[in-house]
Amino acid sequence: MVHSIDAALFKSMVISGAALLERNKQQINELNVFPVPDGDTGTNMSLTLNSGVSSLNSGEYGTVTACADAVASALLRGARGNSGVILSLLFRGIGKSLKGKATVTCQELARAMREGVNVAYKAVMRPTEGTILTVSRLSADAAVEYADGGGDLEEMFAFMLSAGDEALAHTIDQNPVLKKAGVVDAGGKGYLYILRGMLSALQGSPVELVVTEEEEPKADFTSMGEEEITFAFDTVFIVRKSDPDLDLTPFREYLSSIGDSLVIGEDDEAFKVHVHTNTPGDALNAAQQYGVLELAKIENMVTQRDDLAAGRKAQSTDDLEAVEAELEAMGSAPAGPAAPEKRYGVVAVCAGKGMEDVFINLGVDALVTGGQTMNPSTEDILKAVDSVPAEVVFVLPNNKNIIMAAQQCDRLTEKDVVVIPSKTVPQGISAMVCFDGDMEPDDLTNSMTDACRTVHTTLVTYAARDSEFDGAAIKAGEYLALLESSLVANTASFEELIDAICGSIRDFDPEVLTIFYGEDVSEADASEVEERLINAFPEADVQLISGGQPVYYYMISAE
Repeated sequence: MVHSIDAALFKSMVISGAALLERNKQQINELNVFPVPDGDTGTNMSLTLNSGVSSLNSGEYGTVTACADAVASALLRGARGNSGVILSLLFRGIGKSLKGKATVTCQELARAMREGVNVAYKAVMRPTEGTILTVSRLSADAAVEYADGGGDLEEMFAFMLSAGDEALAHTIDQNPVLKKAGVVDAGGKGYLYILRGMLSALQGSPVELVVTEEEEPKADFTSMGEEEITFAFDTVFIVRKSDPDLDLTPFREYLSSIGDSLVIGEDDEAFKVHVHTNTPGDALNAAQQYGVLELAKIENMVTQRDDLAAGRKAQSTDDLEAVEAELEAMGSAPAGPAAPEKRYGVVAVCAGKGMEDVFINLGVDALVTGGQTMNPSTEDILKAVDSVPAEVVFVLPNNKNIIMAAQQCDRLTEKDVVVIPSKTVPQGISAMVCFDGDMEPDDLTNSMTDACRTVHTTLVTYAARDSEFDGAAIKAGEYLALLESSLVANTASFEELIDAICGSIRDFDPEVLTIFYGEDVSEADASEVEERLINAFPEADVQLISGGQPVYYYMISAE
């Protein structure tokens, strides 16, 4: 029986909860109503909680208060997606309730979990039942009910999980969208995995954290002697081409002369290089003759081999954040937010070179790469906000699952942050077209928000897995057309898909139609879609733009 939790046990519980969530994140992802290949609930929750684990592992915490504060702070900044933000709010309330506690009793933890629920409900503008909010609330209520009459933490968690499982099963009847899809709430299920992982730690069998995210290819040098490492630096970089018809043969020959293990992959827009060399700077300099260097990763295989041979962790570029934090702790202070040079600035979230160009041309000050494939964290958005030399910074999330993460920035910066609730990239573009720096903040906010409401966006992608929604049987690999939160069509025929899209758009009697085509679509194919829409809507102004976005073949906006 366990009657109290100290700092070490609290840390173990959080890490164990994160580990079980990580192991089951794909199962949670598959509960998404639409089987779109994007950054789903399980991924967002796992990345969010793993940020708390990183914080716990990077410091020494002697009290439960210190542990809870560290986790809450890390989750606030690392929150991704709506589910990640709500998870961070739950832990923020727990940390708030556990102030001044070296150890925590059953009753104190139960009330802390209820406070977490209170904080989450207050922060969400329109709380929706049948979600993680419901599951966490009923679980916390069960914890308090048990704690008022008992004191064993293991039994309390078992009691919570029983109530949580029952609440989760009922979410399918509470939420009309879930009922149509025939699934339970993904966020609620993820939360219960966290509780189960925490219980495992209480029982003395914590779940081991094994992160399954794909890593960049690394050299296999662990069994090599120093004399076998001819070229010390494992070098990986990406270059955006200056010309899609570039001949990389001379560059390939040059890299072969200064290194080995050379691999070059390319498409029309960029190329990626992996090479072992003693002069990585020369490789990077030569690469810039062929385009713009976008990303580079250089690791010293000799020092990594030495670290492993001595029983130490081999340091890599994955450790840069921890190294930077350590330097700051030693007195190297961060630069801080950019000093205001103007009244207003704008940050936009998007993915794709074409989309980025559109926002930059409209006057956006900073871009955050992200969207469907990977929701940016609050910290990602915060860095962009702080980089803008303005008093008031407007943020265009351009995705309904990023809005809450963006809203958390306001409490973390000296700047005034205004989040425009743009749910799609075309809505964000429309809001930016209406941007007027001479307006007062409230009037400008209302104007940009109203502009979002005039835009209806159809997204065209493919089904990543078999699913069922609103009576429609969706098969993996089929084309999908989504209008806001509705399924327009799912079919193996692209011709049928376009016909269905035209039918759904016709209801809006559009004056302007804009087609943004993605990175996997040729200009010729996009032109055919443009022609179809011109014929279907002869009175509308139809525009075709290369967005370069991933995942979605087309984003079609109707205004």
